[in-house]
Order: sequence, then structure tokens, then C-alpha cells
Amino acid sequence: MSLPCTAIEPLSFRKALGHYASGITVITSHIDGEPVGFTCQSFYSVSMSPPLVSFSVKSSSYSYPGIRQAGRFAVNILSGEQVNISNQFARQGTDKWHGIKWRASPLGNPIIADSLDWLDCEIHAEHAAGDHLIVIGEVKALNLQEAAAAQPLLYFKGQYCNLTAHGAV
Repeated sequence: MSLPCTAIEPLSFRKALGHYASGITVITSHIDGEPVGFTCQSFYSVSMSPPLVSFSVKSSSYSYPGIRQAGRFAVNILSGEQVNISNQFARQGTDKWHGIKWRASPLGNPIIADSLDWLDCEIHAEHAAGDHLIVIGEVKALNLQEAAAAQPLLYFKGQYCNLTAHGAV
């Protein structure tokens, strides 16, 4: 059985995917003495052994070429208190690092202060997929922050939300 070949409208596709809640991360690296980074909600685990994670990024990204050149990146998992950081790193053409407190990870990647957690990775593979790249990283270091009361920054139906606002415990 085959389905009729119909075009999926990008706006409808985006709206349907908006029903899937996701966490928000900032992918960062350090190249030529400068930190680089961008907001990313398309992040997930791939493998436990070896420890692999993945994110997707637009092929036309201004930030990703520097990360590719560095060959490494950190995944900063944002807390519900970091909406402004998410917005700041989502913009192009501005100083994304203005006012951002960070320190270097074991691999030299920027770790954003007060993130829920971070993963320090080396690029393992990259695959073209439509208008995006799928980047797979091997986790070389991580740190679970002691922020038991902190909530993750979530994105659902085109807006930020938190677990308690929707009745979750």
C-alpha cells in the first residue's frame, strides 16, 4: 500500500512538530580565541556505548563552520531561568556573548554559567539531511550540576514553557 504523493506544506509541518516538547540547549565552541555558539532545540542522545549525542543545525548556519573547524563542542542544557540566554544565542548579527558568564570546559569549550548540565564533545560524524546537517559528537566529559530544584527550559507550540505551568510535578 502506498500513500498518494502530496506535498507537505512547511508551515503545517512546523505546526505539527510544535506539538513535540523539547529542551533547549546552546551549542558552543572556541575557535581562534573567540567563543561561538547558537541556540538548538534539536538535540538528543544517540548511543550509550560509546557515549554519543547529536544535534541538527541549518546548513546555512553562521556559527557552525567555526564549530566544525574546532572539531569539538559543548552542549549547554539550559534551565527555565535562562530564557534570555536562549533568545540571545538565537539571534544573528549581534554579540551573542555580551554579558554571558562562562568558563572553559576540559576540551576548551565555553560552559555557560548556571546551565542545568553540560556535555563536552568531539565531532564524531556529520551527515547532510535536507536543509540541515546532523552532527554527532562523542562525549568526552560531563558535569551534573547540583541544582535539584531547577527546571529545564522547554519549548512547546512555538513558545517557552515549564513543567509546573502545565500541571506536571
